[in-house]
Amino acid sequence: MRLLLLGATGAVGGACLDELRGAPDAVVAPTRRALPAAPNLHNPLDPEGRWEAPGIWQADAVLCALGSTIRKAGSPAAFHAIDHDLVLALLQRARAAGTPTAVLVSSLGASAKGNFYLRTKHAAEQAVSALGFASLSILRPSMIDTEREESRPAERLGLIAMRALAPLIPARYRAVSARRIARCMLACARSAAPGIHLVESDAIQRLGQ
Repeated sequence: MRLLLLGATGAVGGACLDELRGAPDAVVAPTRRALPAAPNLHNPLDPEGRWEAPGIWQADAVLCALGSTIRKAGSPAAFHAIDHDLVLALLQRARAAGTPTAVLVSSLGASAKGNFYLRTKHAAEQAVSALGFASLSILRPSMIDTEREESRPAERLGLIAMRALAPLIPARYRAVSARRIARCMLACARSAAPGIHLVESDAIQRLGQ
């Protein structure tokens, strides 16, 4: 397959790259900073995030692991610009180029009635659903269990607690590793089941084993 990977410098995107290292698939991962080289990886670089070179956006499937936090983005408006506006703009480009399948990482609890973070995730889900992909899988993971490059003390403490209490926490709410999310994304892309599919965190745990 020819796979277009968005958000390759993040935890889940990096896990996708690890899973695809040495695979027969061709991987196109546009980024603002260079990725480690791999034989099957094409890494279009653009510090401005325009990626206007021809041929980038057409693929068999687009995997979108783009995402930030309000704290990291700097403000609610900046967060919305990344997790809604940028996600939608890049997936629009992939769809316009003829890419038939998309996999989007959203969040557990995404809802029009949630807090600002969850409302933004829900709005992005709705906007992407309207683009007309033949197959769209929306993954809603719980807290992502990964080692971050940047400091996130509250998240770190939450992960420690969730790991310790995992047997007592319902499967949907347990922390899920970036690697399992990546494996689930790839499984959804390869199956390309027609229609729109919501994949909740407990299903991500199963599919990503």
